[in-house]
Amino acid sequence: MQRTDFSEMACSIARTLDVIGEPWSPLILRDIWVGISRFEQIQADLGISRKVLTERLGHLLERGVIDRRPYDRRPRYEYVLTDKGAELVDVLMVMVGWGDKWLAGTSGPPVLYRHHACGQISGVDLRCADCGEPMHAGDIDLLPGPGAAV
Repeated sequence: MQRTDFSEMACSIARTLDVIGEPWSPLILRDIWVGISRFEQIQADLGISRKVLTERLGHLLERGVIDRRPYDRRPRYEYVLTDKGAELVDVLMVMVGWGDKWLAGTSGPPVLYRHHACGQISGVDLRCADCGEPMHAGDIDLLPGPGAAV
């Protein structure tokens, strides 16, 4: 089935969705981030079909968020995040915070995150890059940027 191409829309959300806007891609990125990096490992962890996993890995490779490197003499590869992909994991961390708050239920979050710099268990906190104050949807105004559609 042909997906809608969001890559040319003058919207950063749409362009990001073009890269990871279907359910398997964020989960594949998560697996690679935590060290599940070989095709068979990812397939086993997610229970995804070989065909869909091959398509999703190809898409993520084309978009430059993962790379592959051989780990065997046979043509076998493991997948690694590129710098672009590592920054995309930051988006997933924001999703984790939302899911932990609204969907974890009484048992609590399934995973905790320890910050390397301070050693504390923490979550992502969106803050303004200039003043350091919290930055949430109700705290901002939207203005046209240089890439806005004319």
